[in-house]
Amino acid sequence: MSKIITPKSHEVILEDEDIIVSKTDLKGRITYANRIFMRISGYNEEESLGHPHNIIRHPDMPRGVYYFMWKTLQAEHEFFGFVKNLCIDGSYYWAFANVTCDYNLDDRVVGYYSVRRKTPDTAKQAMTPLYKEMINIESRCSAAAAPETSANYLLEQMDKQNTTYEKYILSFV
Repeated sequence: MSKIITPKSHEVILEDEDIIVSKTDLKGRITYANRIFMRISGYNEEESLGHPHNIIRHPDMPRGVYYFMWKTLQAEHEFFGFVKNLCIDGSYYWAFANVTCDYNLDDRVVGYYSVRRKTPDTAKQAMTPLYKEMINIESRCSAAAAPETSANYLLEQMDKQNTTYEKYILSFV
């Protein structure tokens, strides 16, 4: 998908009952997206299936969050996080994401399963300045070092608050 989307300041607010579900293969290409994913993101099946899940990555999302997510998933642990996603029309939406490994009958990881729902306003307020600083850190690093450096900053902030990343995230839900 080569279409460049210009972000807008319009936020799509998820309803309490909106449950966004998607699945990817091991490389992060979308293999399944439910109707709510398509309705909110604006991507239809043809525009989403087979494409990288990061087609919905908003530029306000630091690469370090995804670096940390992939490290967590590669260790076969589930990941929780708040993400700001980009809709096909440039709008955005916040979602509380739970990403887990998808196993086959031989207990091998064959992909990833993500369930996303409405983000509390308190989480958006906490994540926005944290993510902005992570992006600033990334802008001062080489492209190769940026994700790990900003992920390390995220974990340092959790240490300063005497908590873990997971406990911090789950404190908002």
